[in-house]
Amino acid sequence: MVTKEEDCLPPVTETTSRCYSTSSSTPLAELETVRSLEIVEPSSSLSPVWLLVIFCIINLLNYMDRGAIASNGVNGSTRSCNDKGKCTLATGIQGHFNLSNFEDGVLSSSFMVGLLIASPIFASLAKSFNPFRLIGVGLTVWTIAVLGCGSSFAFWFIVLCRMFVGVGEASFISLAAPFIDDNAPQKQKAAWLGLFYMCIPSGVALGYVYGGYVGKHFSWRYAFWGEAVLMAPFAVLGFLMKPLQLKGFPSSDSIKTVRSIEVMSPSVGSETLKNNNRLQVDNEIEHDQFEVSIETSKSSYANAVFKSFTGFAKDMKVLYKEKVFVVNVLGYVSYNFVIGAYSYWGPKAGYNIYKMKNADMIFGAVTIICGIVGTLSGGFILDRVTATIPNAFKLLSGATFLGAVFCFTAFTLKSLYGFIALFALGELLVFATQAPVNYVCLHCVKPSLRPLSMAISTVAIHIFGDVPSSPLVGIVQDHINSWRKTTLILTSILFLAAAIWFIGIFINSVDRFNQEETGSENPRRPELSSRTP
Repeated sequence: MVTKEEDCLPPVTETTSRCYSTSSSTPLAELETVRSLEIVEPSSSLSPVWLLVIFCIINLLNYMDRGAIASNGVNGSTRSCNDKGKCTLATGIQGHFNLSNFEDGVLSSSFMVGLLIASPIFASLAKSFNPFRLIGVGLTVWTIAVLGCGSSFAFWFIVLCRMFVGVGEASFISLAAPFIDDNAPQKQKAAWLGLFYMCIPSGVALGYVYGGYVGKHFSWRYAFWGEAVLMAPFAVLGFLMKPLQLKGFPSSDSIKTVRSIEVMSPSVGSETLKNNNRLQVDNEIEHDQFEVSIETSKSSYANAVFKSFTGFAKDMKVLYKEKVFVVNVLGYVSYNFVIGAYSYWGPKAGYNIYKMKNADMIFGAVTIICGIVGTLSGGFILDRVTATIPNAFKLLSGATFLGAVFCFTAFTLKSLYGFIALFALGELLVFATQAPVNYVCLHCVKPSLRPLSMAISTVAIHIFGDVPSSPLVGIVQDHINSWRKTTLILTSILFLAAAIWFIGIFINSVDRFNQEETGSENPRRPELSSRTP
């Protein structure tokens, strides 16, 4: 370690004298640089369990935001009058900006624009830059954008802010699952993924309740401001905590090279004064090499970014040639088309079909209970029957088909209690797919492609799934003006998802989790090159 004790040695030549530590031959100016960079990296890393906990909380907040903006308390409704002349006041975002159902659907999907653009970018940059720092950057953007949503003064401005919310979330969704998959116990990988993805329905449900309560008792703006306050500590944590190693990526880190400077500088604490001049000359040579290495590192960072993007096309070609990945994502797109529309239009549809007085609370309660139980069950069942890709496809197709039957039947009933019972069973089965579908995404590709696999999967399920589904359902509802018929049309798409995943059972699949990286050209994180003289 660097000591505080310092001596100034007389110069050998006519140059300015330089100071050295008594316990090291490294110049003090160089050692001060080491000290300042050592502060960047904490002395200890998070345990796998704490990593899972933190990631789950962040995921919960991400999806709580989605649930909150869909709640009647935040989303609201426009002013309307019945035949008797009795009118209801405009409420929430829709009432404040006087939005049509189509514009309201666009608002729900606008954050996906940022998410879709940024996800592959963050996945590619993760090969060259510290993933946790990328997460910190993304969560900071998320926090600022959510603050902007609460401060919106026009429809275009809140749409823009929602896009940047998507940019912030993109850094997290591509990198979290691979870290969890790496650090989970071998026989509990699907269960750990189940815990993480349990936060999706739980977050949406919590958002319904949170948004409904805050919107009713305060204002829809306060719901967004509250989310920003909750996320801010995790954005800061993204810059501070020491990351665990991600399988399939090089372990080299630019910070570690700074420590190597201390190692390469031999200790001379026990040397006599007669050797000081010789040591000074040696350190001058090392110092010159250190300065050259800093200049070299600037170009190496630019080169790493360039390699990240040039390797993107090659990696994408590999993904699209993987039949298991393609079939899995196609089924996931169909599935997410329905789930995305459910999450946004569900409370409003329930309110109009069954005259639910507390639609936010009812949908929130059903979703959170079924989401937790269903998602956890899917992960534990897959581990129980042995987590393999074919078994994952069997669970995906079976659970989705049965869930579609129950949900479709639920919307045909006139009884509110019958609807709640059958819809709850359907959601229980539908949410059991979360761990298996992401298990397939992670294990059908080699380790270094997992972040990109997750990113492209996310891009696909949103750009072809819940991004168009919300406005399209709004258009259908505006045209036929019957929420019951609209929900039945929507739910029937779950049968398509089940059929696609059923095909996956018969595709020859290989679990590539332990596949060695051969011939890969993954760019390493730039290092400060240092050589001893």
